[in-house]
Amino acid sequence: MFGSDRSELRQMYVDAWRKYCAGELMSPLESQIAQVIQDHPEYQPAMTAETLDESYTAEGGQTNPFLHMGLHLALREQLATNRPAGIADVFESLQNKIGDRHTAEHQALDCLAEILWVAQNNNTAPDEQAYLDSLRRLAG
Repeated sequence: MFGSDRSELRQMYVDAWRKYCAGELMSPLESQIAQVIQDHPEYQPAMTAETLDESYTAEGGQTNPFLHMGLHLALREQLATNRPAGIADVFESLQNKIGDRHTAEHQALDCLAEILWVAQNNNTAPDEQAYLDSLRRLAG
């Protein structure tokens, strides 16, 4: 979907946001990116060329806006395709429990980020069942 280069990935966000703000024609992916940026006004100031090489560190108390929004895009793709199987129903239960889609997404993102972190550290594929179980516990 994106290039493997961090600057290239970030440039897609910057370009999508610029196009959205200018009212320019956007691809479906750019529209999805712009929607996630719209949902995060706190990150909108970071959507400039000057942020392409910015380092965001947890030690510095910073959230990487590109990573955070990328997780939103990943979750939304999972929900649209119901992959892993069953995630759409589990997420719907979570959203109904919380009453707000964006807040439900943030809770689900914590589960997704943890599963990805474990997979990366173990050099394995993400454990879809553990991911769904984690989401079910939230929705329960």
